[in-house]
Amino acid sequence: MASRIHEKTGKKMTQLYKKIVQVRIIKWSLVEKVSIFRDFFRLLWERILACSIGKPVKYRRLSERPSSPPPPPPMEALESGNNLGFDDNDSDSDLVSLKISILGDCQIGKTSFVIKYIGDEQEKRSLQMKGLNLMDKILFVQGARIAFRIWDVAGDRRSLDQVPIACKDAVAILFMFDLTSRCTLNSVIGWFSEARKWNQTAIPILIGTKFDDFVQLPPDIQWTVITQARAYARAMKATLFFSSATHNINVNKIFKFITAKLFNLPWTVERNLTVGEPIIDF
Repeated sequence: MASRIHEKTGKKMTQLYKKIVQVRIIKWSLVEKVSIFRDFFRLLWERILACSIGKPVKYRRLSERPSSPPPPPPMEALESGNNLGFDDNDSDSDLVSLKISILGDCQIGKTSFVIKYIGDEQEKRSLQMKGLNLMDKILFVQGARIAFRIWDVAGDRRSLDQVPIACKDAVAILFMFDLTSRCTLNSVIGWFSEARKWNQTAIPILIGTKFDDFVQLPPDIQWTVITQARAYARAMKATLFFSSATHNINVNKIFKFITAKLFNLPWTVERNLTVGEPIIDF
């Protein structure tokens, strides 16, 4: 009897979460359509002005958008049962699928970060494509089954072509950098600008990796990096986390934060700006 009640409760929660996600997607779609019409009429008005006053006018370039939908994963991935079809119906009708993208330079610990979260066994079932690594994490939230579909984009320039595919329809984008490498932090703004061309509504999160190595640096260097990272996070309107995959620092907390933000769950993070401790700022 108890198991039957639990099952009914789980189905109700799943339906509720699906409705929440659908409302958010409709909202994002409306925002994008309004943006397109606004850009079109602005461009049209500028052309009318240019013709009427006979003077050159600066035209605002419309944001580029993909001309065709992203290619589907290889057929063998869909048939192997590894839950990488990226469709709510690929395993069970009660599964709520949410896409999360990860961007950042090479060799900063993005893949190690994801593996720490999803586990070694699930990593073996990941789907690797050119410039992309696709991984799944299924969790239960108040009786509902949630699937985080994580799109990890390789950090080399040849993988920039994958950014539109990875960012489209994502509910959250993680911008990552190596805390011990200032150049990877400087690259974050470029990754952010590129991602926002294709998705202006995803939750932005700025993550500094390898905190276990960073904490060994002199305090003045740590403070300089902290100051710059906080300034970038404010400019991006992102929450800032310092993490370590090696010691599992803030890895699970980041995904709990995403879940809470998406579904308005009563869970909050505590701000921490203490030098020598993993920073959390928002």
